Amino acid sequence: MSRPIRAVILTISDSAARNEREDLSGPAVVTELQDINVEILATEILADERVQIAQRLRYYADSGGADLVVTTGGTGFSPRDITPEATRDVIDREAQGLAELMRAESVKITPLAALSRAVCGIRGKTLIVNLPGSVRGARENLVAIRRLLPHAISLLIES
Repeated sequence: MSRPIRAVILTISDSAARNEREDLSGPAVVTELQDINVEILATEILADERVQIAQRLRYYADSGGADLVVTTGGTGFSPRDITPEATRDVIDREAQGLAELMRAESVKITPLAALSRAVCGIRGKTLIVNLPGSVRGARENLVAIRRLLPHAISLLIES
């Protein structure tokens, strides 16, 4: 891919959206993406609200500007963790291998990684990737798939 991957990072967190805690996972994702050719178009913090998350995913995927939308947060077992459901509401096709790879690599570091319900999928020509909300979990999961992202996205945008 000759041009940078255009990416958007969405942090999904009720407390960060209410300014009760600092978002650390979103900036960690931005830092991890610097190792590949990525241009960050936007970063946002959203509450754990399924309709709002789905609306922002649709917006960035359908605007034609973002090749990659990465979410961090909302992938666990808490009743408010609904990022995977919001993602499934908008994707055309799942990219199950990416989610499986993230969990497989992360579980080598911590058995709690098996509790992640993260989803990866495609909407139009945009890849959407859910990451855990902890800084450590977000980094570990992104590192697991980072080397695959340029090729995956080139397949989407060149089709």
